[in-house]
Amino acid sequence: MWPIDNGKGRKQQPNKSTILSRQEITAIESWISQIGIFQFYITAGQLVSTARKTLKFKYKMIGQGFNRVVYDLNNGYILKIALSEVGLISTANEAYIYNNCNEEVRKDLCPVKEHGTGWIIMKKVDTKVPFAIKEYRKLIQLELKFIRHGIIPIDLRIDNVGYNENDEMVVLDYGLFTMDLKNPVLRWFV
Repeated sequence: MWPIDNGKGRKQQPNKSTILSRQEITAIESWISQIGIFQFYITAGQLVSTARKTLKFKYKMIGQGFNRVVYDLNNGYILKIALSEVGLISTANEAYIYNNCNEEVRKDLCPVKEHGTGWIIMKKVDTKVPFAIKEYRKLIQLELKFIRHGIIPIDLRIDNVGYNENDEMVVLDYGLFTMDLKNPVLRWFV
């Protein structure tokens, strides 16, 4: 999918899905159009609550952060929706990295099924990671592997990984990773 300009200087993906209904896509588009309006006036909890009321999804929310919320689609996939400009960048970034990275590291990333402006559908992966030294060793090995393949794994940590059906560690949240030193993600850290 090629980005299209929405007239606000923000590139958008065409919002089509084989999983989400047209009504759900419209709700996401409505929410995304409001990003930035509330950001500086309410707390993160209020932002999540406002997003929930706007989206009115039947799905269970299984996670939330400062920049995105996560819903379980009850079909082996999860839906991440942006809450902020960083969330918009992170969502687009995950889709870009997954679709353009070296095949050797793609298997270490949670698979992307579909994406649009401000949302992404990914495979649901077990997030229960044991707290053990060997897990940190795996995490460091994974970090070095990404770097060898030209990906800077910003924000790679135990909270952002899980285990796939083959009991292999995979990165669930790689929205702040980058393959390009000119990537907008780096503006937030430099």
